[in-house]
Amino acid sequence: MAETATAEKVAKKKEKPAPRIEVIDEFCKGCNICVDICPTNVLEMKPDPTRWVGAVVVVTRPEACTRCMLCEIHCPDFAIKVY
Repeated sequence: MAETATAEKVAKKKEKPAPRIEVIDEFCKGCNICVDICPTNVLEMKPDPTRWVGAVVVVTRPEACTRCMLCEIHCPDFAIKVY
């Protein structure tokens, strides 16, 4: 019985909350850097005719995020935050 309790504790420690990715639309200029650099294709560009570039980044596959933070690190406008 003690082995089962220990195994459950270990399993709970390994489970991390799902990553949360915040896109600040007002800062995004649609440069596509984050989409190109994401190794798991979490982000995509969504057409937005109100933007001067015509697109804005959106999170389409948050479950695929590995929290590598490459998108946040490489965004020149600080438009992405990974938690």
